[in-house]
Amino acid sequence: MNITIIAVGKLKEKYLKQGIQEYLKRLSTYAKVQIVEVADEKAPENMSDAEMDEVKQKEGERILSNIKQDTYVVTLEINGKMLSSEQLAAKMNELATYGKSKVAFVIGGSLGISEVVQNRSDLALSFSKMTFPHQVMRLILLEQVYRGFRINRGEPYHK
Repeated sequence: MNITIIAVGKLKEKYLKQGIQEYLKRLSTYAKVQIVEVADEKAPENMSDAEMDEVKQKEGERILSNIKQDTYVVTLEINGKMLSSEQLAAKMNELATYGKSKVAFVIGGSLGISEVVQNRSDLALSFSKMTFPHQVMRLILLEQVYRGFRINRGEPYHK
């Protein structure tokens, strides 16, 4: 399976980079995983709705330029479908079984994901009704993907 994580913005925090590198190393025995960072737009505190839409649209164009046509797209959205770890593992297994070996997970910027990216999405996934920093979501997502592979192979780790 080829997994791409497309994330808006650069990761600066050393502790998150270390955690991400650890999970990328662990995942290397199961799948080819790459992280693509796309530039974020400046988003001052008091923007109009139109300005926020413009920011999301520009970030969305950058996201879409990194998604090939034959890729199954999972967007991380607060209003997406909530799955257990076992359900996510089953979804990944289903995709692999039915020839969807290219999967892209999309983590939007601080304002979320543009409508055009949402329309391209095959699955809107929510990890919680809570809001998490998009930088932290990279680490959480990688851990859950790793957990999913372990569950699917019946390997110890998941509890």
